[in-house]
Amino acid sequence: MKYVLTLLAVMLLMGCQSNPQRAAETSSTDSKAGVDTTGALGSPVERRSAANVYVELGTAYLQEGVLGEALKNARKAIIVDPELAPAHNLLGIVYQRLGKTVLAGEHLAKAVSIDPYDPYALNALGSFECDQAKYDAAISRFKAALDNPLYPTPWVASHNAGQCSERQGNAAKAEDYYRAALKRNPGFAQSLARMAHISADKGQSLSVRAYLQRYAGISPLTADLLLLGVRAENALGDAKQAALYAAELRKRYPTAKEIESL
Repeated sequence: MKYVLTLLAVMLLMGCQSNPQRAAETSSTDSKAGVDTTGALGSPVERRSAANVYVELGTAYLQEGVLGEALKNARKAIIVDPELAPAHNLLGIVYQRLGKTVLAGEHLAKAVSIDPYDPYALNALGSFECDQAKYDAAISRFKAALDNPLYPTPWVASHNAGQCSERQGNAAKAEDYYRAALKRNPGFAQSLARMAHISADKGQSLSVRAYLQRYAGISPLTADLLLLGVRAENALGDAKQAALYAAELRKRYPTAKEIESL
């Protein structure tokens, strides 16, 4: 199951660190625990590092899928500044892509140890831990990321918590997380897709229709979603719309396994 990591997260964090005035103005404290959970995002102290250029280059290479260069630049960043959390986060993600599980875990955990409130590092470590079937630990990471009030994309952590809950076998909790993600970002396609599947599993064809319509307004429907549409419209008695979904599935994805289920 694919998790949403936001590849530019390390660069976004560095950008937030370089604007101390705004961070100081928006920094907040957890009113219940009396603990400031904003971390570097809310720090009034500017964090400049000569390693930032290597993190930026490594992130760009990672986006392009050039893992060798991404790895080299992430390593250079850590040589220059061993305590730069985004550098360890980047290196952990690269190692994860390369299948180096132990090294990935070490660097992702190091990023969180440097800044325990970094939502990007928490999200990346949580995704890694869920892949290792450490579901409770992973969900606690996503929750910690959501505790940071300055996290610009909290729907990402909510969605990933939903996926991890599904893998844990807790569909009801997963639905809660997906709904939370959509409350924060109503157009988040990944959560719309999962809600369509959950609604289908519950036999809620009207909800399937609604989620597919919302998804289609953002991005072309994938093969699995088109098949859901065929089944939902047949259940609702709309043979014409079901046929349209089936035709689109055959045209757009002629080799998809979903065609066999039509």
